[in-house]
Amino acid sequence: AAERERVFGRFYRRAGEQEPGSGLGLAIVRAIAARHGCRILTFPRGEHRIAEPARQFAIDRASCDWILTVDADELVSPELRDYLYAHIASEQPAAGLYLARRNYFMGRFLHAAYPDYVLRFFRREQTTWAPYVHTLPVVVGEVAHIDKRRHELALEHLANDSVAVILRKTNDYSDNEQIKRSGKCYGVAALFLRPMVRFTKSYFIKGGCRDGVPGLIHALLDGVYQLVMVAKNIERRQGKP
Repeated sequence: AAERERVFGRFYRRAGEQEPGSGLGLAIVRAIAARHGCRILTFPRGEHRIAEPARQFAIDRASCDWILTVDADELVSPELRDYLYAHIASEQPAAGLYLARRNYFMGRFLHAAYPDYVLRFFRREQTTWAPYVHTLPVVVGEVAHIDKRRHELALEHLANDSVAVILRKTNDYSDNEQIKRSGKCYGVAALFLRPMVRFTKSYFIKGGCRDGVPGLIHALLDGVYQLVMVAKNIERRQGKP
């Protein structure tokens, strides 16, 4: 409990902390929350390496009827804010909304990664979020999509990850994928087909070819993710660590 309180102090960094930063982020978050009369909850991370368990933790403790889930590297435009308030006030609002998301790589917008729909706005009492990587919440009731042509209503995803970060996430996420895909039994053919299909979809079908060299590299990295995920599945079934 004492450690959780200290993390909100200015310039505080835990011993052995590897993530970049100056230690000001949570202090700023606390000041913003206090200004708007909000409360901050801290999730006991433990051995968790993904965000999904924390999402359900927050849903269970929220007090409002509607929840908008936003990551630390995402921005909500004034237009999206107004749209969501109007949705709540409508006569029969859908219980959940998929939001489009604008993604960047090597400093440029990626056509292949748009609209990248994420289910982030929903009624609290009708929603659960499974504790597995890359899962979406399950919403009981009607779920709708915000028109992807309305770019002003998309979440702005500022991650702009480097190749090194993407490769690190590939290793972490593919580890967690093994839990979600524990019933899958990929064969040797999947080592070739899944990366090829993912690359083709990203580069040709979704328009990565319009994004120059960054689009090509990103599509190749999408294929690498599939290769690593399948290889780990085969490795696990052969009884190796």
